[in-house]
Amino acid sequence: MKRNWQIFWHIVFWVSVTSFFIYLAYSNSKISNEELLVYFGIFNSVSIGLFYLNYLYLIPKFLDNKKYRYYTLALLGAIIVFALGKYGLAVIFKPYALMEHGKQTPFGSFMLGASLTNIFYLFLSTALKFAIDWFLNERIQRDLENQRLSAELAFLKSQINPHFLFNSLNSIYSLAYQKSDTTPEAILKLSEIMRYMLYESNDNKVDLAKELQYLQNYIDLQKIRFGNKAFVDFKITGEVGNQKIVPLLLIAFIENAFKHGVANDPSSPILLLINLDGTHLHFYMENKKHMLNRDNEGGIGLNNVKRRLDLLYPGKYSLTIQDEPNIYTSELSLVL
Repeated sequence: MKRNWQIFWHIVFWVSVTSFFIYLAYSNSKISNEELLVYFGIFNSVSIGLFYLNYLYLIPKFLDNKKYRYYTLALLGAIIVFALGKYGLAVIFKPYALMEHGKQTPFGSFMLGASLTNIFYLFLSTALKFAIDWFLNERIQRDLENQRLSAELAFLKSQINPHFLFNSLNSIYSLAYQKSDTTPEAILKLSEIMRYMLYESNDNKVDLAKELQYLQNYIDLQKIRFGNKAFVDFKITGEVGNQKIVPLLLIAFIENAFKHGVANDPSSPILLLINLDGTHLHFYMENKKHMLNRDNEGGIGLNNVKRRLDLLYPGKYSLTIQDEPNIYTSELSLVL
């Protein structure tokens, strides 16, 4: 099917070019139908044949293989042979091709004109071949880059689930070790979260409302872990409508706050503010730093989210992270 389209567009091109030259010939001089047939039917067909000889055979066989000397010799040979061929045809159709104002065109003059025409068609075919090859190479490189980015995104996303699961299981292990009555509730909450991660976050983008509910479920799980002594000030302002967002993008900030921050201080709760203005999302996270983890902020989660932002929201986000002695803040502005 693709080859058929290529043939179709080549036919359209030659019909258009030939029609244009016929129009010019009729407009600028008186030309008989017989002369029209010889020049634009026979001679033009020979020139088109030379075009495709170079396009389909000479360039792939010699030029693409860097046999420049052989290619040059082949071009010179083709120019001469096709010029002689045109002269032979001109002799056959002498009244319409060789006679001008009652005089026969000299052999040298005819060969010069035919050779220049041949050179033009060879140049045209070479230019077209290089242009098509350039566009094809660009598309191949673009496809390869897209495949590479897709593979990298898949890898980054594959890191999220194990990373999240590792942290959550650590939390539930702590509850089980303490023989907490909230362990079954924590396991149930984790199963709800994992269901979202496995079945609802496979699309490139998900409903923002579902992603925000996922964040709330994670916070609830952490509160269970802390025996309802985790203090989080989670506020959403603006209207949550039909906005879409890349799934599992914001969770790394919250995980980071619980893992490295102080969550059980009512005087300094983890602060999570999300403001929505149409398709603009402003995310602000602030947490007090734990004394024992002051040098361990970030890690795989935030490195992951930075890379995903670069790939999925190029030029559409700004991220500011401030790592102060006692306070760690993350601020993200995003065009959804």
